[in-house]
Amino acid sequence: MSITLIVIILTALTTIPAFKDQSLFYKLDFSPYQIEERKEWYRFVTHAFIHADWMHLLFNMLVLFFFGDITQNYFEAYTGGQGAYYFALLYLGGILFAVIPTFKKHRGNPNYHSVGASGAVSAVFMSSVFFSPLTSIYLYALIPLPGIVWAIIYLIYTRDRAKKGGDNINHDAHFWGSIYGVVFTMIAAPQSIPNFFAQFLDYLPF
Repeated sequence: MSITLIVIILTALTTIPAFKDQSLFYKLDFSPYQIEERKEWYRFVTHAFIHADWMHLLFNMLVLFFFGDITQNYFEAYTGGQGAYYFALLYLGGILFAVIPTFKKHRGNPNYHSVGASGAVSAVFMSSVFFSPLTSIYLYALIPLPGIVWAIIYLIYTRDRAKKGGDNINHDAHFWGSIYGVVFTMIAAPQSIPNFFAQFLDYLPF
């Protein structure tokens, strides 16, 4: 069984009961205040395994389903057969790194709560794009554009929304999860850097 499928199953098994059990939901969510005051460090990880609603859960898990195994296979090829190990580090690191800015920003706010695997999923998506930037990705199965184009649009959008705020979505986690995904890929698979640029050179007319 792939790591991607294991993560999807674990996330569903945790999220679905939390839909009906508010005490479980708030016990596992990302609350910077509770982490700061009560040292509930586990929240840095558990928040990624619960989601706000069915749409939130389905969207994140679908993106992970489509890009997870592909990304693990890229790591497999670039690291001499250690794809599962590096993919696990990518996903777990994406969970943690994505919410560090949020923790610093809201640790004095007892009313702030955040949930979802979006930071880790963003890391996986951006890692996949870095490995193969010119592969076409279809938005809602209708609009095909190279992955690098969608990645740039996504970064600009999430950064802008993070600055504006007001929509109850942790865009900071999306942005920093994405940055982590690229940086981690460059460090874990350094050969991906020249290959990233080589793929663009192949399309030059000279």
